[in-house]
Amino acid sequence: MSKQATQENEQLTDAMFYILLALLEERYGYVIMKYIEELSDGMMQMGPGTLYTLLKKLTKLQWIQQLTSDSRTKTYLITQEGKRILCQEVKWRERMVEDANKALKKGIV
Repeated sequence: MSKQATQENEQLTDAMFYILLALLEERYGYVIMKYIEELSDGMMQMGPGTLYTLLKKLTKLQWIQQLTSDSRTKTYLITQEGKRILCQEVKWRERMVEDANKALKKGIV
């Protein structure tokens, strides 16, 4: 099995999930970090080290693409494959919440 196929079967980290959400529109580094912080009402804050490491990884997986690169900024956008992965992850997380609600209603948790 290829590394990419293996990665597709893994769940996204929260940071990866938010980066893919942020890149539904073209954005660059600092704007990505601010968008994620605002979208999550401050619950998800990401430093530049995490962001740029994951941008590189997501680009290599072809889930995002780098659109421009001048001397100061690089802009990114999610790819069709990235959208597919993101939608798959949303369904998975929705299912997790449903399961948690069932368990909580039964008093198990």
